[in-house]
This record gives sequence, C-alpha cells and structure tokens, in this order.
Amino acid sequence: MTELLVTPKSVEHIETLIKLGADAFVIGEEKFGLRLAGEFKEPELREAIKLIHQHDKKAYVAVNGIFHNEHIDDLENYIDLLHELKADRIIFGDPAVVMAMKKYKNPIPLHWNAETIVTNHFQCNYWGDRGSSRAVLARELSIEEVIEIKERSNVEIEVQVHGMTCMFQSKRQLLGNYFMYQDKVMKIENRKENKDMLLFDEERSNKYPIYEDYNGTHIMSPNDICLIEDLEELFEANIDSFKIDGVLQSEAYINVATEQYRQAIDLYNEDPELYEDEKFMLLEPIEDIQQDHRPMDQGFLFKQTVY
Repeated sequence: MTELLVTPKSVEHIETLIKLGADAFVIGEEKFGLRLAGEFKEPELREAIKLIHQHDKKAYVAVNGIFHNEHIDDLENYIDLLHELKADRIIFGDPAVVMAMKKYKNPIPLHWNAETIVTNHFQCNYWGDRGSSRAVLARELSIEEVIEIKERSNVEIEVQVHGMTCMFQSKRQLLGNYFMYQDKVMKIENRKENKDMLLFDEERSNKYPIYEDYNGTHIMSPNDICLIEDLEELFEANIDSFKIDGVLQSEAYINVATEQYRQAIDLYNEDPELYEDEKFMLLEPIEDIQQDHRPMDQGFLFKQTVY
C-alpha cells in the first residue's frame, strides 16, 4: 500500500495528522535538515518519535543539509541521538551522513534526497548499495521518467504529490545582504522568522515565497503541485510513498491536504474505479483553502522540463 508521508509543524500537530490518516512524518531541526515545515529540537524530537511509534507510524528525520568540516562533530552527535531515539529513517543528501553511519552495526536505513539531482535509476541504485532504502525523486521529472526509475530501481521510490518546491537555495544571507546595501537592515531584523515575504515577477504576475534560515536563502515555486486528480499512473507504477510538503503552509492547510489524499489512497485501494469517480470532488476542499496568489498545477509530471 502506498505510504502517505506528511510534514507536521509541531508535536501537537502530529496527533491531529495521525487521526487524519498520515502514515509517516518528516521531522527534524533546521540546523541539520532543509526546509522543514516545523522545528523539532531535541526535546520535541524525543516527544514526537515516541508519539509516532505509539501509533505504529514512521518517523523520518531530515539530515539533508549541506555540511562543512566544522559541522561534522555536531552531525555525528546528532546521528548518535537518532539511533538512541530509534528514528525509522534518516533523510540525507550529503555523503558525509553515509560516512558517519559506518560505525553502526545496525544503522538506521537512509532515504536519499538530493533535490534536483535525483533523476535516474543508476543514482538510486548507487546509493541503495551504500545503505539507502529509498530515493526521493526530483520534482522536475516527467511521469515517464518516474515510472522508468521505479521499474529499474532496487530501492523504494518517493514522489511529492502536493505542495510548493524549492527553486533556488544559496547558503548566503541574500536578503540581509541586499537590504544592508540599501541601508534598510533595521527594517528587516525579523527576516529569518518572516515566512510571508514574496518576490514579485510583474511580467508574469508570479509571486515567489522567499525566506532565510540557518541554511541560507530559499526561493520557492510560485505554484503548488497538486496531483490528487492524477494519481492513477503513480498507483499503477507502485510508487512507494506520496509526500505532502507543508513548508510555509498552515496547520489547517496541511490537515485538509492530508485528509483528502488519505481518501484518495483508500478509494484506490478499495477499487480504482471508486477513485476515478470521486477524485474531482477530492480536489474541492483543497481549492477552497488555496491562497489566491498560488495557482495549483501538476508540476512537470505531464510537461517538458526546459532548462
């Protein structure tokens, strides 16, 4: 059965999402993980993993940051903590994580998530041979590419089915540098906490969310992926996990998306024709709460990627 993977904002939010049918959760703290919906430092992490396991769900911890030499000691200590807490999987992009896992006799399985470069089955199998049990595919792939990778990979395959995506990341504090150059630094002292800033493309009328955190500057897509009406081929390909990415979204929004995709998965598992009959109605609650300035589309699944 396809897993429904979600990104909670707090421990309390996890309780709600369990009731709404989530199977697994991406948690962590921004010091180690990229673009998390919520911040889970050690006390919250302990509480979250305990709660998730009490309900027989899965806790995946994001350790997919880009690490420099000065980060390695903290990284190794964090991985020790995750083994102590018995996290179910570790999400990684930097091979430093693989190296840090070598000392364990029974290491936590890895999920390879290197953003835009997860684009072929050779990569998936390469990291599968080095301890990865899953590959998180790039969002820029077509449906044909996704299906071929699944057919030819020896690891689980995860596909994002809903939410915004990252278009650009810099480890520099670009907003701070820009405003300092403009002598406006005092006006944006809260830029690291402000997740409501938008870059406006007047020519295309697009608004790109932009924010800074520990990992630098992130510019997000102007649209949200929404595949709730287009899951048939992913079901037929036996994709292992559907991810709802709730970064920069409210708890209420993540709740509605989780509930609707849970229904989609259950309907298909009961009878594919039931999903076919109901899928258009499943979209309506999401449309009702979708922000006006954020259109929904199918990402690159059914259109050509132009680089």
